[in-house]
Amino acid sequence: MFEGILTALITPFKKGEIDESALRDLVERQIAAGANGVVPCGSTGESATLSHEEHRRVIDVVIEAAAGRIPVVPGTGSNSTKEAIDLTSHAREAGADGALLLSPYYNKPTQEGIHDHYAAIAQATGFPLIVYNIPGRTASNIHPKTLARLAELPEVVGVKEACGDVDQIAHVIAHCPESFRVLSGDDALTLPVLALGGHGCISTTANLIPEQMVALYQAWREGDPQKALALHQQMLPLFDVLFSETNPIPVKAALALMGEVDEEIRLPLTPMTEPNKAQLSAVMKEAGIL
Repeated sequence: MFEGILTALITPFKKGEIDESALRDLVERQIAAGANGVVPCGSTGESATLSHEEHRRVIDVVIEAAAGRIPVVPGTGSNSTKEAIDLTSHAREAGADGALLLSPYYNKPTQEGIHDHYAAIAQATGFPLIVYNIPGRTASNIHPKTLARLAELPEVVGVKEACGDVDQIAHVIAHCPESFRVLSGDDALTLPVLALGGHGCISTTANLIPEQMVALYQAWREGDPQKALALHQQMLPLFDVLFSETNPIPVKAALALMGEVDEEIRLPLTPMTEPNKAQLSAVMKEAGIL
């Protein structure tokens, strides 16, 4: 279930509130494009600025919109283990298929603390969990051997690896069992991670072009690495511009250019700068998106 292209959904806002209609439309678009799952309330979904009530509502709306047609794996992580248990329990009760939990941020736990954090959530919820390793946001890196220990827990079924280190990801894949799903957390590393034996990507770019991201994954799975490489190279300019500012600033700007959502983002994030937006527009036109 947890492999292929899972789209890290944005959270659309309108006048400071969640734009539920736009959110439902985004889910429909992903289903129509053949995405392998959707991930609301992650970094791309601005989870850090959602209230607990909003967080739960986004999860409920996405699950209702998906209606069992596509797996829903919401972000439910926190730097408080108790809070992560509460959010994960809500996702399970709401009908999600699993949960994505980033490593505790700010606290900077030891490797033992990271292990025990996930073990406590697994024991309390009995729910499929995907670890999210993103040292650039959490200030701590989950080592391959720690992930191998976590993979021994029946509830811990995979990892979203956004460490940016291909060598580290190779060691994760080598240390963990084949049943453990290793997903790229960086769109530009989707193909390299697949080549190392990984299982897909939790993708920001798929908000814009889910069909192309899915086609890359399918080409690799069907034994056509040249087609996968060609798709990867076609998307490289878009990968670059979508991460020219902090995610999800560019992807929200892109969706606004497409008329899909309002370009509304919550502080402390700010709208995309005009020079970068002009570059984004140019890349999108060149790619045939606009």
